[in-house]
Amino acid sequence: MTLDRRALVRRHNPVLTAPHPTDVLTVGNGDIAMTVDLSGLQTFPDFHELRPDPRRVVDGGETGLPAHIPRPFDRDDHQIPLRTQSTWGWYRTRTEREFLPDEATTTYETSRGTVPYLDRKRLHRAGDPIPDEFAAGAWLAFNPRRTHLGRLALDVTSDGPRLDGPHRLTDTRTELDLWTGTVHATYRLDGVPVTVTTVAHPDVHRFAVRLRSPLLARGLGVAWCSDPQPDDLAPFELPLDERVSWAQLGPGRWEAHRAVESSAYVVTIETTGHLTPHDDGARVLVTTDQPELDVIVTLRPEERAASPTPSYGLPRADAGTTASDFTSVQAASARWWEDHWLGGAAVSFEGSTDKRAGELERRVVLSQYLTAVNGAGATPPAETGLTYNTWTGKFHLEMHWWHAAHFALWGRGELLERSLGWYHGALAAARSTARRQGYRGARWPKQTDNSARESPSHIGVFLIWQQPHVIHLLELLYDEGRSTEFLTEHWPLVEATADFMADFVEERDGVFTLPPPLIPAQESYLADRLTNADPTFELVYWCWALDVANAWRGRLGLPLRDDWDRVARGLRRPLVLPDGRYAAIATPPYLVRKDHPSMLMALGWLPDTGIVDPDIMGATLDAVWNHWDFQTSWGWDYPVMAMTAARLGDVGRALDALLFPSPKNQFLTNGHNPQMPGFLTLYLPANGGLLAAVAHVVAAVDGGAKPPAGWTVAAEGFG
Repeated sequence: MTLDRRALVRRHNPVLTAPHPTDVLTVGNGDIAMTVDLSGLQTFPDFHELRPDPRRVVDGGETGLPAHIPRPFDRDDHQIPLRTQSTWGWYRTRTEREFLPDEATTTYETSRGTVPYLDRKRLHRAGDPIPDEFAAGAWLAFNPRRTHLGRLALDVTSDGPRLDGPHRLTDTRTELDLWTGTVHATYRLDGVPVTVTTVAHPDVHRFAVRLRSPLLARGLGVAWCSDPQPDDLAPFELPLDERVSWAQLGPGRWEAHRAVESSAYVVTIETTGHLTPHDDGARVLVTTDQPELDVIVTLRPEERAASPTPSYGLPRADAGTTASDFTSVQAASARWWEDHWLGGAAVSFEGSTDKRAGELERRVVLSQYLTAVNGAGATPPAETGLTYNTWTGKFHLEMHWWHAAHFALWGRGELLERSLGWYHGALAAARSTARRQGYRGARWPKQTDNSARESPSHIGVFLIWQQPHVIHLLELLYDEGRSTEFLTEHWPLVEATADFMADFVEERDGVFTLPPPLIPAQESYLADRLTNADPTFELVYWCWALDVANAWRGRLGLPLRDDWDRVARGLRRPLVLPDGRYAAIATPPYLVRKDHPSMLMALGWLPDTGIVDPDIMGATLDAVWNHWDFQTSWGWDYPVMAMTAARLGDVGRALDALLFPSPKNQFLTNGHNPQMPGFLTLYLPANGGLLAAVAHVVAAVDGGAKPPAGWTVAAEGFG
């Protein structure tokens, strides 16, 4: 059976009919994105601005850890801000003195000698002063920041209709057409019809808006606003220096140069109307006396600017030679999105009698859109993508698999490949980190930015599960179908990654161990970082990735590396507890039932390696299901359970896991998965994890596992 993909996608178009702080929609192309409200533009930013939850522990004005307050999910606790962000737009704050990495470094005694870690940074509550001893770590972690490039909003002249809140709009219907990547908004303002269409170009950093209304003759228009950066500066940071200047280039064409500290970028506006600067150029208003107004905004980094990070994510087409009228932008978007939906894989649960099937299908379709818009760029994405900043917009490499592995699993690996250039550019920095700590190869950081410099953290620098990710992602692309040239091009990443892995272990009585200091993927063991050793998931991941690295050598006609094989064969086996279930870690306290149930990932997220006993893993899944503190879980933990169940052939439990009734497993109208009020109000690793888990479910069904009663699983395009 061939799926009607257009019908499948469009029946899940998100539609907004009333204002709510989480009801936003995003258009973009993976390297730049704009999030709009009910108006179809970014008209009411205050209504959507984050309101920090005072019950949460925060980190430099942002939440660092969940406060473990048991309470049901309440959508009214969450907000999603209106931002325009890119992979290339970053700025760095000024301070009264220079901060150096050595000030944020602690040396730890290990069996191989002293090893430095960039860990002198701590959590604190918003508004509290940062102690001097942690100031360097805080500044290095908070900088650079991702830039909010500006806001495209409905606006009015002084004698126009009022726009003092979303309540001014009536008879509202704002829909994101997923098939074309276009937002269509219709409503009444002062009883007069207004229609707004907003779209992003797939290859150029360009947004196009068409506004139709009789109110155009009465002062209604579209504004581009250079909002101040939404930044809570630490006490040691100086106020931001922000500047903007406009010049008219010709009829209907204006250009602005905006600087935020030493970072600068260019905004070009082309319009069928007339542009008037206000507030010293911080806001420009485009108006017309005609019934229709087109506004096209193109952004690019200033070539002469001293950017705080290398430039990644530049337009994939020449903006100067690409048609920039509204119709052309809209047509380009429609072509790209149709190709996107028709290419790769698709899954439908139509025909299921289980009442939850439609909801799961909705989550699957919306997650494909959200990850393409926010996470298919030239760098690994932040956990909130290009929607708004968490952790100052930095990306977390341990999350890159969750954001992007599904692209390869769903036959859209080219979207993952866009980010591989960043890894090659970051390789020198990763080698430097390993060398500074006395290891061979390249050590990949947990949290970083375009520069690939490791961010100080009292947790992140001790994580190791991100280390094999680049091997895993490359192997998924190879499995999708890649040439020998692909292997040759990316072999330096595999080799340097595996060299560190083989050197990081310690040999004790002929057995290799993953030694302290470390923190496993389940970060509940922070306090034990000086004694933690041999976490179950990381042990199996290390073995598997070293075997894959040697498989790459074989494919390239190179002799196998005996040192890699010796480590893979000699690593300690995962610890089984007296109750017949896998421990999370081989050292006390062995198992804490909070945060991520990462031991499940040793069979499920990872394929069968022969190391893990399926019966013991099945009992471990049962124990997690019945006894885990899901209030402390994260959005990708439910895909973890689903993948393990699917590997064990239990499709019913896999589907139940993806729909598990937990506050951390809710999906909003727009497809976002909120986690923490006032901070992490969307969480894209959950969307990517969902898609990866569904690919596992399809593989299980294709392998002969039966869907449960009430479920119909129809899929096409998977490998």
